[in-house]
Amino acid sequence: MATEIIRPTKILLGQPVIPGDKSVSHRALIFGALADGTTEIVNLLSSGDVNSTASCLKQLGVEIKKTGDRFFVKGRGGYSFSQPDGILDCGNSGTTMRLLMGVLAGQNLQATLLGDKSLNKRPMKRVADPLCLMGAHFRLTEDNYAPLTVTGRPLKGITYSLKVASAQIKTAIILAGINALGKTTITGEIHSRDHTERMLQHFGVQIESNEDHVSIEGGQKLKGGFVHVPGDPSTAAFWLGAASLVAGSKVEMENISLNPSRTGFAEALKKMGMSVESQLKIKDPEPMGTVSISGGKLKGIHIEKSDVPSLIDELPLLAVLATQAEGKTVVQGAEELRVKESDRIEAVAQNLRAMGANIEVRPDGFIISGPQKLKGAVLESFHDHRIAMAFSIAGLIAEGETVIRDSECVSISYPAFFETLRDLSR
Repeated sequence: MATEIIRPTKILLGQPVIPGDKSVSHRALIFGALADGTTEIVNLLSSGDVNSTASCLKQLGVEIKKTGDRFFVKGRGGYSFSQPDGILDCGNSGTTMRLLMGVLAGQNLQATLLGDKSLNKRPMKRVADPLCLMGAHFRLTEDNYAPLTVTGRPLKGITYSLKVASAQIKTAIILAGINALGKTTITGEIHSRDHTERMLQHFGVQIESNEDHVSIEGGQKLKGGFVHVPGDPSTAAFWLGAASLVAGSKVEMENISLNPSRTGFAEALKKMGMSVESQLKIKDPEPMGTVSISGGKLKGIHIEKSDVPSLIDELPLLAVLATQAEGKTVVQGAEELRVKESDRIEAVAQNLRAMGANIEVRPDGFIISGPQKLKGAVLESFHDHRIAMAFSIAGLIAEGETVIRDSECVSISYPAFFETLRDLSR
């Protein structure tokens, strides 16, 4: 088990290169695999989760090649994947498993998907239920978990009301809907990340998306093309957060996704008193541009349920910032944090308390009053990349040394995190 030692820093300065967005990378590979022709991908994230998607697609007969810094996906021309020889190992990637459930639901094959110990504890019935209503068949462990087996069957379009604002569930239904007879319409909690809706149009698919619903007609074909994956804003958030904590710091990053469904953390920082600036440079299919931050004085804010989808991955980091903010920070409506790679609410609480901070835990969030002094401690990552990185940032302002156990889990989304942290620290 690897460990990292984090020591206080005086200032952070630099222009870190942010790796490709994880959500867009998964979709670029999967949509390219379904398309007619070859899809060329630039800035694909090289990480454990994305590698899991690529590996599963290769087992399903998809040809993926790397030339220099570019990936080329030879599409199967529709929903015609090969019967896999063995189990599809999704590793720690919930996106891989849930999106493939939608892709495989209507294909003429049977496949078993499993994950690591963490992923096999995450709920999958919420994905299988709407797909079964469309005609697919799933066998889940304990009726909710992986390992799970999908038996593809002919699908029909449905109207389904989402109970959870989850881009993964929404995307699984959309991907099944493309392969279904008739129209599929999704209502309810649809205001999660919209990468799928944007990118499908880039691949030539007609999809209707507005405030009330997302609809797609079955039988459409995807057309391969060129995808430039923007820098991941959830990754860039760690440097925005670090610069907010360490007085005098200034960080600037280029080619970051400015997708409105992903800018929640930057908006939260502005409300907390930080000066965050962005400049749009590319609009389609994903808006991207330059993001920079300079200092300010942090103040507490309220995060409501409607705010959560656009900064769900950044909430552990926001909890760290809240310990240094003047006043009270309240996060509510974030119960989805409990079914991520770890129970992130409990993970945050345990680590903050180990550092001497006070936090009030609620079923759907937490309350933190600040500012509070943090002390270095030996902290658990809970094999969760977001927890490991958030508390590495906390270590930059803690008294003494902070030790992050099981630190190698950052490779799931940001293999160069600790190297970049050392480069930026002065």
